[in-house]
Amino acid sequence: MNIEQEREKLILFTKIGAIVLTSFALLATSFFVYPENRAVFNESLLHEKELPIYCVEKEKPQISISFDAAWGNDDTASLLATLKKHKVKATFFMTGGWIEKYPDDVKAIAAGGHDLGNHSENHKQMSQLSATQCKEEIMKPHEKVKKLTGKDMILFRPPYGDYNDTLIRVCRENKYYPIQWD
Repeated sequence: MNIEQEREKLILFTKIGAIVLTSFALLATSFFVYPENRAVFNESLLHEKELPIYCVEKEKPQISISFDAAWGNDDTASLLATLKKHKVKATFFMTGGWIEKYPDDVKAIAAGGHDLGNHSENHKQMSQLSATQCKEEIMKPHEKVKKLTGKDMILFRPPYGDYNDTLIRVCRENKYYPIQWD
């Protein structure tokens, strides 16, 4: 090989090395500038993301009607009357505070044959809580409904649709199905 060919090989090797090093440097920098990438990258490498239920496949097309009961009860009686009139069942996702404030409505919902769903104790952003806090947010309303109606709730809809793997795991450990809307 002559000196010119050696020189061209060295230049090519240097260019390829520079491109590879620059690519790694950019990737590494993105983990510091955008730390949320680190979590996504790590989770995707370690396991699949835990997901709540968004929909259920059925042979015939169906819809599910649900209501979040977190603030007031002004419309509860008329909702129940309308559902009864049309022979429709729905799921009512209730917070602990709502359960305490409107126990007669909770009993009426249960008596109407509707599903009782859990919407947390305090309507907090669940992804910001520890596993212990998530469990408390789920189990406090559970116990209130159990005491009022004798029924165990099994559906949990996280406030704001906010969830993470910890919440999904805590739901499953406590025999709950985490539910979203679609």
